[in-house]
Amino acid sequence: MTLFDTRTWTKLEPPKPRVEVTIDGIPVSVPEDATILDACSEAEVEVPTMCFGPNLTPRNACRACVVEVEGQRVLAPSCSRQVSEGMAVSTDSERVRTSRKLVFELLGSSVDLGLAGMDDWVARYGADTARFGEPVASVSDGTHPGHHSPPSTDAAASVAQDPIIDNDLYVRDLGKCILCYKCVDACGVDAQNSFAISVAGRGFDSRISTEFAIDLGSSACVFCGNCIGVCPTGALMGTVEFDMRADDTWDDGAQTVTRTVCSFCGVGCNLDLHVQDDRVVKVTSPADHSVADGHLCIKGRFGWEHIQ
Repeated sequence: MTLFDTRTWTKLEPPKPRVEVTIDGIPVSVPEDATILDACSEAEVEVPTMCFGPNLTPRNACRACVVEVEGQRVLAPSCSRQVSEGMAVSTDSERVRTSRKLVFELLGSSVDLGLAGMDDWVARYGADTARFGEPVASVSDGTHPGHHSPPSTDAAASVAQDPIIDNDLYVRDLGKCILCYKCVDACGVDAQNSFAISVAGRGFDSRISTEFAIDLGSSACVFCGNCIGVCPTGALMGTVEFDMRADDTWDDGAQTVTRTVCSFCGVGCNLDLHVQDDRVVKVTSPADHSVADGHLCIKGRFGWEHIQ
C-alpha cells in the first residue's frame, strides 16, 4: 500500500531498516545505507573532511576522514564506506592519527591550505608541513600537462603558481587546489552537467583544467559558480572576495548572512546573502535545501550587483 502525506500529497517512503554500530565505544543506530561518517555525526564524533560534500558523490580523494574498522586490514574512508551490523569503528586510534598527520603534512607541503579551515586539525595531530623542506614551485607551464620541474632532495615540490584571472566573476588559484574533484563533480553529473572542467596531466602535475587549457569564456563553462560553492580550499573564489582578501578588507567576523529566495525565476532556490559594510560580497546556497541542493545558476550566484 502506498502512503501519502495528506498535507502535501507527496509519497511517503517506508522507513529504512537500521543497524547498530559502535563509534569510539559509543553505540548508535543508523539506517542500513548510512556511511561511517553519518554514524560519526550521529554519535557527535568529529571527523575531518576536505573532499566530502553532502550534495556530491563521495570521491575518497583527500583521505583525511579515514577511520579504523575492527577486523579490517586497511583504514576506511568514512565518507563513503557503508556501515554494517555490529561494525566497531575507531576514529582516533594510533593508526588513524598517524595517517591523518601524514596526509596533512603532504598536502600542506605542496598546497596552500591557508583557507582550508584545517589549522586546528593540523595542530591536533602535530603535523609539520615543513617536514619535507621548503616548498618550491613545480608547475612551470600550465599549457603542458605532465611536464614539471625535476624533484629536489632538499625541497618540497609545490603546485604554487599565479592565480588565473580570465573572467570578471571568479578566480582560479590552483596553488590552493588539493584535487578533491568536487568542482569537477559539481560541473558534471552531480549538478550542472556542463562538463567544462576535468583533471589534466599526470602525477604531480595533475590539475583541474578546461579542455586544452583554454580560458573559461571559450570553454563550455556557463559560469554558474557551483564549483566555487563546493571548493574547500579557496582555489576557486568569487572575484569580489578575491580582491577584498588581496586588499586585506575581507572579514568573515564582520559579515551577516541573510537567507532569502532568488527572484530571477520561479524555481525557488534559497540564497544566503553574505553582507559586509552594508554591501553584498558573496552569495551561497544551503546544501540541504530541497530545491537546489546548494547549487545555483549564474543569476542566483552572481546577479546581485544591481542591489548595491
